[in-house]
Amino acid sequence: MAKAQIPLQIIPLGGLGEIGKNMTVFRYDDEMIVVDAGLMFPGDEMLGIDIVIPDFSYLLENKDQLVGICLTHGHEDHIGAMPYVMRELDVPVYGSRLTLGLLQEKLKENGLNKVNLNTVKPRSIIKLGNHFQIEFFRVTHSIPGCFGMAITTPVGTVVHTGDFKMDQTPVDGEAMDFGRLAELGKRGVLVMMSDSTNVEKPGFTRSEKEVGVVLKEVFGRSDGRIILATFASNVHRIQQVVDAAVMHNRKVAIVGRSMINVVGIAQELQYLKIPEDTIIDIDEIGRYPKNRVAVVCTGSQGEPMSALTRMANDDHRKVEIMPGDTVVISATPIPGNEKLVGKTVNQLYRLGAEVVHESAAGVHTSGHGSQEELKMMLNLVKPKFFVPVHGEYRHLVKHAQLANRLGIPSKNIFVGENGQIIEFTKDKGALAKKVTAGQILVDGLGVGDVGNVVLRDRKQLSEDGILIVLMGIDKRSHSVTAGPDIVSRGFVYVKEADHLMEEVREKVVSILEKCDEKNINDWAGIKSQVRDGLSKYVYDKTRRRPMILPIIMEVD
Repeated sequence: MAKAQIPLQIIPLGGLGEIGKNMTVFRYDDEMIVVDAGLMFPGDEMLGIDIVIPDFSYLLENKDQLVGICLTHGHEDHIGAMPYVMRELDVPVYGSRLTLGLLQEKLKENGLNKVNLNTVKPRSIIKLGNHFQIEFFRVTHSIPGCFGMAITTPVGTVVHTGDFKMDQTPVDGEAMDFGRLAELGKRGVLVMMSDSTNVEKPGFTRSEKEVGVVLKEVFGRSDGRIILATFASNVHRIQQVVDAAVMHNRKVAIVGRSMINVVGIAQELQYLKIPEDTIIDIDEIGRYPKNRVAVVCTGSQGEPMSALTRMANDDHRKVEIMPGDTVVISATPIPGNEKLVGKTVNQLYRLGAEVVHESAAGVHTSGHGSQEELKMMLNLVKPKFFVPVHGEYRHLVKHAQLANRLGIPSKNIFVGENGQIIEFTKDKGALAKKVTAGQILVDGLGVGDVGNVVLRDRKQLSEDGILIVLMGIDKRSHSVTAGPDIVSRGFVYVKEADHLMEEVREKVVSILEKCDEKNINDWAGIKSQVRDGLSKYVYDKTRRRPMILPIIMEVD
């Protein structure tokens, strides 16, 4: 096949139909690059799971073709899977100073000290392999050092916006590179992939600086301590909290491991500008008057082990919530976390704190562009083809409809799914076959060893508990020599259900007698009979379905 006929393949391995685990492969001929490798936090149904990362087996199958990984910014949903990816792959990684600073800390924690990290600046151009040239351009978001990318290939240029909003008054003064976007649009863009998170919100997203104004007002009217929770990675928000604290002569204590890490890295790389003697150790807050102290911590999502949640539960070793404290939750609950946040807020009120948390209070704004910003991006770049990314499925569909209203023909818009190959030539785009994509569940040190069967068992155990049936059976005669004994955990409290446990025991005895009559004497067959018979009996008696676990001890 002539080179001109070879299509560019765009293969999302994560980030479509979901918020999180963003990862996209760009493939031309025998070379591939990857943009981002993020994680997602588990849903309520994923009992015991710590994080979820993309299934990147496609990369492992084609590792000889991978020439580099490019990172848009340092949020967990874009770099969180990198330690797992870099255990398996040895390729150069490119990103801003802050992105790589945050990544390096994660890699160190995972014992990865020899990863080839390369810092790029706005408008840096790098060449990867023989077919890819990547230009990084500045976009504004809720963390410094954010890039979109113009990826030039033999077929044409792809613009990947990364996460963005068009903040006209950014905290660090580093505005989005509108000029370069316009130049790219004028030169001609084949495909644009654009952030869809806030496509349902009309108008423009509020500037981060407006949050700073509200924070200064809160600091000005509060007579007691101020305890503020936000995302650790929201460096711009942390900067504004520090500015408000300095304005009102307050010292700032940082609490929470991830918050301490990010603040340390951002300060070292000079993304955070904090006057000398402003930061104090958390152990020192008792030495200052209450109206001279501010605490910045994690826990804006009500996470059970986070600093703010522990304070709300009166379980934090260093900080005790007192009447007169003002607690500011400077974040919006991620869908699914509303109950956790609500519980934390209620607990804080019980302890006598004043809580500022509703979005109407003005202490939070999104880092993602709303409808008018998404329209402006489309009008600046003027792509021939459009692929909405970074959103749940309805977000992708609505972004596609928005692009269509702006004049991009429906046949040139592709709403994809994870694993779906989208192929482009200079004149045509089409959906092709699918590759393996999905999720890998991380539980403790186990990566991918928990699957649907384990999750189903955990769900059953959490809902109805377990009944363990212990039996000693003679190896030769197959007669019961001990038991059956019944052990219950999470099903009923044995002392209050003696009669039920006795009935269950009698049922097991009758099942074993029937096994003997039917000449069922292999251990697997006996276990199956006990499990099935007892499950039906228990359900008829209690309308519950505990896990039934028969255990046979072979006796000589």
